[in-house]
Amino acid sequence: MSVVNLVATATGLPQAWSSRRLGRVGAACVKVLRMDELPVEEESHGADEALLVIDGRLELEVNGTPVSVGAGELYVVAAGTVHAVRGGSHGTLVIVEPTDD
Repeated sequence: MSVVNLVATATGLPQAWSSRRLGRVGAACVKVLRMDELPVEEESHGADEALLVIDGRLELEVNGTPVSVGAGELYVVAAGTVHAVRGGSHGTLVIVEPTDD
């Protein structure tokens, strides 16, 4: 695999919150996406999910509590935790989660 410019890759995606799979590391999938200012509905997953903000800010609500994740910061959402993206999130986000296949 060659070097990937995360910001350029996210910027080139057709729409916000539409991720591009970059590859696998063991049993984990690494994805990048572009965030916009709009909220995203609450969800939960059967496994932990790592959220790494490359630039901008990710505004979450985790079990009813606001969480703000800035550029260069990582937040791990534990399996089964209800979380949603609050309005105002923007920038580039890398997600590491178990593979779908």
